[in-house]
Formats: sequence, C-alpha cells, structure tokens
Amino acid sequence: MGLKLGLIGKERAFAESFYLTRTLVSSETHMKKIKLSFSQILNMNVGFFGIQYSFGLQQSAVNPIYDFLGAAPDEIPLLNLAGPMTGLIVQPIIGAMSDKTWHPRWGRRKPYFLIGALLCSLALFIYPFSSSLWMAAGLLWILDAGNNTAMEPYRAFIADTLDEEQQPLGFQMQSFFTGFGQTLANLSLFIFPMIFIGTTGKLPTWVFASFFLGAVCSIGSIWWSMRTTDEIPPTEEELAAMRSQKGGVFAPFKEIFGAIGAMPRVMWQLALVYLFQWYALFCYWQNSSKSIALSVWNATPSSDPAGYEKAVSWTGLVNGWYNIVTFLTAFLLVGFAKRYGAKAVHASALLLAAVGFLAFPHIENQNVLFVAITGFGIGWASMMGIPYLLVVSQIPKERYGVYMGVINMMIVIPMIFQNLSFGWVLRTFLDNDPRQAISFAGVLLLISAFCTLLIRTKKENA
Repeated sequence: MGLKLGLIGKERAFAESFYLTRTLVSSETHMKKIKLSFSQILNMNVGFFGIQYSFGLQQSAVNPIYDFLGAAPDEIPLLNLAGPMTGLIVQPIIGAMSDKTWHPRWGRRKPYFLIGALLCSLALFIYPFSSSLWMAAGLLWILDAGNNTAMEPYRAFIADTLDEEQQPLGFQMQSFFTGFGQTLANLSLFIFPMIFIGTTGKLPTWVFASFFLGAVCSIGSIWWSMRTTDEIPPTEEELAAMRSQKGGVFAPFKEIFGAIGAMPRVMWQLALVYLFQWYALFCYWQNSSKSIALSVWNATPSSDPAGYEKAVSWTGLVNGWYNIVTFLTAFLLVGFAKRYGAKAVHASALLLAAVGFLAFPHIENQNVLFVAITGFGIGWASMMGIPYLLVVSQIPKERYGVYMGVINMMIVIPMIFQNLSFGWVLRTFLDNDPRQAISFAGVLLLISAFCTLLIRTKKENA
C-alpha cells in the first residue's frame, strides 16, 4: 500500500483495514468513514491529556508563581497575555498549514503534535528555574506556543477521522482528558507541597516536581497517540488539490482571511458566546487563589505569605475537583446533546457554572467551595467539546484545520481583551478585590448562556 503503519497490537489490523477501505473508494470526494471502537477513540486522544496537564498548571500554578516573584495584582492580567497572543498567532497558522500537509510516514496533523509537545516539555522543564517576572513571563510565551501548536491539529484530527455520529464521542473524549489532565495538575499543587517542603531558588520546591511531571506527561502522552493511531490518507484528488495550491510565506495568512470571509453564520454567533465565556474564565483563573485566601484565610500574598500558600494549595484541590467533575460528566453530555441538542446542553452548563461563580466568593468554609465549583466542572466539560458540535457539520472538510484555528481565535481574542482591560476594570470598579472579580465572571457567564440560546444552525433555520 505504500504507507507504513506505525501501530501496535490490535490497532495494526484496524489501520490496514481502514487504509484498504480508503484506497478502494479513493475516487469519491466525500467517502464514508468506518466506525472506530471506544478504545481506538481513547488511544487517539491520549495525547490531549499531556496538553491539558500543562494547561492545568498554567491555570493554577503560573499566577501564584507571579505572586511569589512579587507581581502586583493589576499586573497579573498583562503577564497572562502570552496565552491568548500565541493562540491568536499560532493556532490559525498551524491549522492552515496542517490542512495542506501530508507525509506518507508522519501524516497530516501528527507532525504538529510532536513539535508542540517537544516545545512544551522543554518550557515546563525550565520554568521552575525562573528567577524573575520577565523570565517567568517569557517562558510562558514558549510554553503556550508549544501547547497551541499541538492543540489545534487535535481538534481537526477528530473531524478528519470520525464520522458525524462518532464526532460527539471524539470531542467529548478530549473533554474527558481535559478534566483528567487538569485534575492531576491541580492535585499536584495540593499533594506535592506536603512532600517537597521548602524553597529552591525563589520558588517553593513543589513547583519543580509539578512542572517536571508535566514535561514527562506532555511528550509521553503525545508519543502514545502517535504510536497507536494512524491518520486517514488523502485521496488522489485531495493530494492533487494540495499540490496545485501555491505556497509561500503568506499562503497560511491568505487561507485564514479567506476562511474568515466565508465563515458560516453559526460561527459568528458562537463568537459572541465565546466573548463573554472566555473573558469570564480568565477572571476566575487569575483571581481564584486570592479570592479563597481572602474569604477563607483572610490572607494576601504580602500580608500573610504562609496563609496565601495554604490558599494556593487548597485552590489546587478545588480546581482539581472541578476537573474531576469534568471527566465524570463529559460522556454524559454526549447523550444529552444527542437527545436535547448541543445548544440547550451548552446553555444549561453555562448557567450552572455561573451560579457556582456567583456563590464562590461568599463562602468562608473551605469545604463548601467544592459544592460551588461543581457547576463550573459541568460547564467546563461542555466548553471543551459541545460547541464544536454546533459548527463541525457546517464547515468544509478540506478546511477543518483552518476553521478550528479560527474558532481558537474566537477564544483568544476575548482573553487578549481581558488581559488588556481587566486590570483597569479591577482597579476602577471592583476595588482590586479578587472576590468581586469572581462575581463579575459569574455575571458574564449568565450573559454567555443567554447568547447561546440565540444561536441558529442550518437545521433550525430549515
């Protein structure tokens, strides 16, 4: 067949059968994809675990690290600018490039998985050695570039491989691994401080253990998915179309702008949902530790460093819990989406998350925080998979990569807006109080839920 399949065990037989099926029908423009088993879909998404472990550390550990290095509260949003900026630049470009990539051995999306994982692992390994704010912020740019290089092709990988019936399971499998990876990342913030006591350099020693483990998980999980899963080879017609298109430095940018110009209406509607949704999430992640420190321990990083470190540790446990809820509910949402529709499920999940955020800053008992954050766990499970079901059937398959990159632009633009504006909002309207920041996030999620209900798909319009 000319294609060397890098699979192990039972996966080899599947790949050979899959490739034969594709070859026999290669003259068809839209070919029928064969069904994958649950274990095959699991294997293809294992790499998402490592990506999300890293993202979990960014959510819960990076901002406390900034605090340990002496950052002022209103500096935190700007120091977090790396994530959305690299997402805005990297993901659409990688998406457009991966749409036009094919190698008989490495495939279409997997080269980008590997490059992103290697870059991410390197940044995670070096990060604990940060001795200043500028070094920590600079390494965050590298870390996010690696994460974004790996993450976007993974979304397109699901759309490439699975048919419409199995795509909900594929996307929610990624939601499952999002919850699982971020759970372990956050639990490391609770467990490792009890094992690795003291400081190394300017940072607590547990930071080294958490980030070193993240470096191993990033490259190891990507390697597993690459070894156990093969990509669908393009048809002769698809290869010919790739070769006929002009390359050059500006080709990805032309593809991105062309895709935006032809973007389906439902994606514009989703962009409004994402504006409020992702602005709210950054408000929570930037302020959760400080909110808990004030409401439970009455501590700040400057007034009571020991109390604040306890709050950071407890925040890791709280955030670990919402991610446990995420991977426990991810597959349940698949059934709900099939029965009630993706729009209704996502709006309901956002409502539960909003209620949790509104209650969160008023809780003085550290154990009751788990009740409030459960709603966000359900919301997070939906955010990581369900919205893609609203759009994947309405975009052309030859543009899966670039459109997944465009969706990420809808995510990171609100993040950039938040990082540039929220310092001023926090000072001017919220008294530099992290508890009010969490309440503000709750209100934004309520607006996002309402906007979700306004989305109209082609099926609904028909």
